[in-house]
Amino acid sequence: MKYKDYITEVPDFPIQGVNFKDISPLLADEEAFDKCIEGMGDMVEIPDYWVGIDARGFIFASALSIYFGGGVVLCRKAGKLPPPTARHEYKTEYSEDVLEMKIGTGSVVVVDDVLATGGTLQAVNDLCQTAGYNVIDNLVLLDLLYVPRVKDFDLDVKSLIQYE
Repeated sequence: MKYKDYITEVPDFPIQGVNFKDISPLLADEEAFDKCIEGMGDMVEIPDYWVGIDARGFIFASALSIYFGGGVVLCRKAGKLPPPTARHEYKTEYSEDVLEMKIGTGSVVVVDDVLATGGTLQAVNDLCQTAGYNVIDNLVLLDLLYVPRVKDFDLDVKSLIQYE
């Protein structure tokens, strides 16, 4: 299946100079989305939990959980989950952010829609360890290989679709 046929590019969104990859058409097509989830899950060992990154990562983590088994753990922006939670502060190229997740144990695959700079993905991996989880893999729908990664990014990330 040609997944890129279901992804549209929106120039200068959300800001001038950024070409946004809109995955809405892929999500809206039942067959394409089903094949996408199957393809993503086949790339990794099935974990105890799929960690979905706020917010589109929730879509993929939930679908992977239903298709392959395993639970879902949400990684959210600060103040969105009731305590107790583990917390991780990190810097992006534009701001300082805080992520939180419930404390637990077990193997996890961290899931998001897009890998760009890798800052958020790296922060979530650090947070998972702080919260008590064992990260066994990282999985994204799209890898924007042309975007420079943050300093010290050293994760092995599997992706269904790559943009050079």
